[in-house]
Amino acid sequence: MLELEEMGFEIEASHHEVAPGQHEIDFKYSDAVKHADDIQTFKLVVKTIARKHGLHATFMPKPLFGVNGSGMHCNMSLFKGNTNTFLDENGPLELSETAYQFIAGIIKHALSFTAVTNPTVNSYKRLVPGYEAPCYVAWSGSNRSPLIRVPASRGLSTRVEVRSVDPAANPYLALAVLLASGLDGIENNLDAPEAVDRNIYIMDKEEREANGVKDLPATLADALNELKKDEIIIEALGEHLFEHFIESKEIEWDMFRTQVHPWEREQYMSSY
Repeated sequence: MLELEEMGFEIEASHHEVAPGQHEIDFKYSDAVKHADDIQTFKLVVKTIARKHGLHATFMPKPLFGVNGSGMHCNMSLFKGNTNTFLDENGPLELSETAYQFIAGIIKHALSFTAVTNPTVNSYKRLVPGYEAPCYVAWSGSNRSPLIRVPASRGLSTRVEVRSVDPAANPYLALAVLLASGLDGIENNLDAPEAVDRNIYIMDKEEREANGVKDLPATLADALNELKKDEIIIEALGEHLFEHFIESKEIEWDMFRTQVHPWEREQYMSSY
């Protein structure tokens, strides 16, 4: 923390998280490109300092089975000058129409941008029920099981939090596809669905379907297939980057798919 502050980082909070050796550090809000720069610098600094102490710091989304993985929650607001356009003190939940349209855009494109915000095979080991990571497409102002949460703070701090993003993501690409999704909702006056203020983890499939709650992609392969169908996200990435991203990630998936993993040997070697 001292090293980061000496480098000019503005840290709002730092604390131990649920999993062993897991820590959360929250940056003070700034513009998107500066934050993407800061994330890359932050990772380098953390790894370097850990190495000096004989430790290894990892930003792998799910390094350990049976405990919480690591996310990179993205909190976003849109400003005009000094005015937070997500705030409307007279609106429902004190949120503006712009905020609801932004949420609607995130929900519309959630299946498609997941390949970018969760870009590794391991990312999808984190997005499972029971470990405080979202695996369902919904929003709420009062619980942490959906993809999107609207934190209680208002005024200049009024914001939308996307909880699925993990630290394996390229922050420049992740923020680009999230902003493109939200702006599509604003430009097309999309309506946000009703908030889901119940714990989605304990809903059965029929309840989720009745509430319009979809599942996030369960594997990298599923996410890549969704990405290929979404012109808004492809445009946000650019054709060249999109094509190379798909190519490299399909190679990664195929390498994983064709491996024989220790779990398989433990399960099947003596049984067959």
